[in-house]
Amino acid sequence: MIRTTKEDFAQMIPSVSKTITCHHKTMKRFDSILEDTDLIDYKLDQTRCRSLNSLATGTKGAAEQQSDTSTISISMPPTPSSKGVGFNEIYSQTSTPRGTTTTQNNKRISSYSQTSTPRGTVFPESPKLPRSNTNKLKDTRFDSFKTWSGRLERQLSALRGKEQEPISQPSPHIETIPVDRYFDALEGPELDTLRASEEIILPEDRKWPFLLRFPISSFGICLGVSSQAIMWKNLATSASTNFLHVSLKANLGLWCISAALMIIISFVYALKFIFYFEAVRREYYHPIRVNFFFAPFISLLFLALGVPTSITQHLHTSLWYILMFPIFCLELKLYGQWMSGGQRRLSKVANPSNHLSIVGNFVGALLGASMGLKEGPIFFFAVGLAHYIVMFVTLYQRLPTNDTLPKELHPVFFLFVAAPSVASMAWTTIQGSFDHGSRIAYFIALFLYFSLAVRINFFRGFKFSLAWWAYTFPMTGAAIATIKYSLVVTNLVTKCLAIILCGLSTLTVTGLLVTTIIHAFVLRDLFPNDIAIAISKRPKTTRKWYLGSSHSKDIDQYLKFVDSFQAKDIEASITHPNSSN
Repeated sequence: MIRTTKEDFAQMIPSVSKTITCHHKTMKRFDSILEDTDLIDYKLDQTRCRSLNSLATGTKGAAEQQSDTSTISISMPPTPSSKGVGFNEIYSQTSTPRGTTTTQNNKRISSYSQTSTPRGTVFPESPKLPRSNTNKLKDTRFDSFKTWSGRLERQLSALRGKEQEPISQPSPHIETIPVDRYFDALEGPELDTLRASEEIILPEDRKWPFLLRFPISSFGICLGVSSQAIMWKNLATSASTNFLHVSLKANLGLWCISAALMIIISFVYALKFIFYFEAVRREYYHPIRVNFFFAPFISLLFLALGVPTSITQHLHTSLWYILMFPIFCLELKLYGQWMSGGQRRLSKVANPSNHLSIVGNFVGALLGASMGLKEGPIFFFAVGLAHYIVMFVTLYQRLPTNDTLPKELHPVFFLFVAAPSVASMAWTTIQGSFDHGSRIAYFIALFLYFSLAVRINFFRGFKFSLAWWAYTFPMTGAAIATIKYSLVVTNLVTKCLAIILCGLSTLTVTGLLVTTIIHAFVLRDLFPNDIAIAISKRPKTTRKWYLGSSHSKDIDQYLKFVDSFQAKDIEASITHPNSSN
């Protein structure tokens, strides 16, 4: 047994006190480390925070002792303070000099409780990425043509349970493209071909969505087929053509086909109006496409005129007011622009397709007079007559450019025949007889028809266009007017003329129908990318020679003069093959 004396005990006391002091300083260091621990981001209770702080202290001390180790994984047993709840934590630290603390080199991964993570699992399951990150590859190049319809699309997707990306709100101020931009950026018979010096705002490397490629000129199909229903109805019911024994079933079949086409085309264009309103707005400001906005309502008037007798004998007069109201609103807008003398004055935007905005007046007058109305039909007849005279003179003189129309635009000359032929029938219905006024209008139409028909080479060698359907109903209108005329002047000439014109009209519509089917289902190029609605609002910037403002203007004027002079020389150098040298 070892005995200790008082001297030995006195010598042991200082060493024990030194050891206690040393341990006390060490605990202060641990307290400072605990204060610096960065785990207060997790909103835990007091017991769980105490357990996490002890884990962080032990992990940091072990990491300082083994600085050459890049990653340390520690699994701690349950502590008394956590009441049986343990934690797994991964603390990552790169090898840095001791005493240097860098937040970029220290990475903490979220700690998980043993209740949610199996014991012994060091790496927890990685959370799933949000679904919005997977939609980054979605093509957004067409979003500039989507307005409030994009919000509707997102709402429909939300109802189906799909998450949508937040998109920026469109600008409340929408800039209108001036009419000069359409003439400067586009060329061709219908201003649908982009010039080489221009660019479009939609991608050229892929096919656009179908609704963007569906033009307003598609309603021309309804004009051609529905006018055929009227013609065959007159062939079956007129006394001058009874010898043909035409059945009313032809009228019924054509009317049903035209009604079905009207429903389908109207539905598709209504979808375009909903989802791509910007494209519809650009078509409305297009100097040629704006005239085709009359086509849907003219087609409805044709359907009302050609309704089979087996369906109804008389139509209610309220239908006439419903159909003529939108035509009246469009005329207020368009005719006002012609008369105001602005950018869209008639002398600047005049083209043969403007006849579509005139014909609606005469067709409405014809339908109203057939229903027994008087004042309304006369009003629209007077409005149409006044503007037709101005339009006829303007187009005859070619005031906008004094240039001849391109070859591809030659079929639109038949629109000259539409207005006088329909006007003759309208005035006949208003007056109750085919009097001198009706005959004057009919003879004008007949002369224009013959002057175009004798020029066979005038209509060769140009590309098919969907808008040609709008140029078929003038031929049908001339044929119907000839049937009406043969009722007053009954002889062999008028009867043969009526049959010939009806046959030419039917062959033309049939040929266009076959061509349309081939382009739609065989060649599949009936609806190409609609370049006319994708032009930029400002011209493409090009570098010019820096020779001062006056010199650059002189150069531009000189180049224009040289181009026009060379073009005239080229035309003059081309001689007829039969001409002598």
